[in-house]
Amino acid sequence: MTATGHQHPATPAATTRPAAPCGTDNVQYAQSLATGAVGITLLHIERAALGLSRPDTVRDWLTGSTAQPLIASDHASLFLGAPALAFVLNTSAGTTGHHHETLHTLDRAVTNLTARRLAAAHARIDRGEHTITGEYDLLYGLTGLGAHLLRRDPHSETLHNVLAYLVRLTQPLPDTGLPGWWVRHDPSGRTSKLFPGGHGNLGLAHGITGPLALLALAKQAGADVDGHTDAMLRILDWLDGLRQDTGGGPWWPQWVTTDEHRHRLSLQTGPGRPSWCYGTPGLARAQQLAAIALRDEQRKQDAETALLRCITNPAQLAQISDRGLCHGAAGLLHTVHRVAQDADRPARFTVHLPALRGLVHAMSPAPRPGFLDGTAGTALALHATDRGGAPATGWDACLLLS
Repeated sequence: MTATGHQHPATPAATTRPAAPCGTDNVQYAQSLATGAVGITLLHIERAALGLSRPDTVRDWLTGSTAQPLIASDHASLFLGAPALAFVLNTSAGTTGHHHETLHTLDRAVTNLTARRLAAAHARIDRGEHTITGEYDLLYGLTGLGAHLLRRDPHSETLHNVLAYLVRLTQPLPDTGLPGWWVRHDPSGRTSKLFPGGHGNLGLAHGITGPLALLALAKQAGADVDGHTDAMLRILDWLDGLRQDTGGGPWWPQWVTTDEHRHRLSLQTGPGRPSWCYGTPGLARAQQLAAIALRDEQRKQDAETALLRCITNPAQLAQISDRGLCHGAAGLLHTVHRVAQDADRPARFTVHLPALRGLVHAMSPAPRPGFLDGTAGTALALHATDRGGAPATGWDACLLLS
């Protein structure tokens, strides 16, 4: 396995997905956690850990995923290239004890990549410039790298540096009244007349809820840094100010413009689809994790109530239109399953899991085999609720659900 400066076709600010599956001879497919072979391998690792498939299957998929030169350029992320491979190999190693030599090689690549990304981020802050979502988010940015590092070694210096950066990210932008995670582009990563001053993104996948979840999980693991709690509280205060309380239950907008931020309101007319990536489920889970880390029982109850109101609202459930993990029924099912495991009264949520499984099966099967939007991710979510406990391998750490 060798490193290369291979470039991802999408800029870090964009929210487009890597190339569609087209065969393991395509490096973008082979090393994509979102849509490609690396993500599909997670399913085989979980199935092997459960005794449902042969370990040889995992070996074959890993061999295919590592056959091409390693993507280790600055566009590599948790969902593409060296970090994606490192996450999957570490997930496999946790159940087999294998891959140590390869993991050490990947550790060096991820450490070097993270150091470069952090240096660029701190230089940007020093210049007083706005960030982009791809600098800090889960799918493309430093939060995603931190999610792998937390899973790999919660006491590593590199993780400590990522968390310290996230603390700095939450500091308000000087003389603007805007939070430090405010971006100048629109949600698609482009300049838009609809977002003349950019936007503030609330989502777990591309917004500030991802850093909140990582900070919460790190704090639970004892990986605190200076300013850790204050950073979490700044994010939570911002989310509190944008929470919408309506007859159908509490919800949060996907993003806000400068005017919406200034007036603490949202022009979004109602809750979006109840998804992991942008909807109430993902935001509620992150706030539940934060409340656990902060020992804030009232906030924990509020987060759980928000999710419960969401999954008992037919109008919200009706917005689900596919099976996938990212924004479909499988993501909703698995997020509710994870919330239930940490809830004060788990039965309030587990009683709804059969219906949510039924919602998954009611959707047309995905035409793709991948992790985020395809059949592999759906199968992983169904396996978890089949067992009634945590996934055997902790594969959902890449979603910051655990």
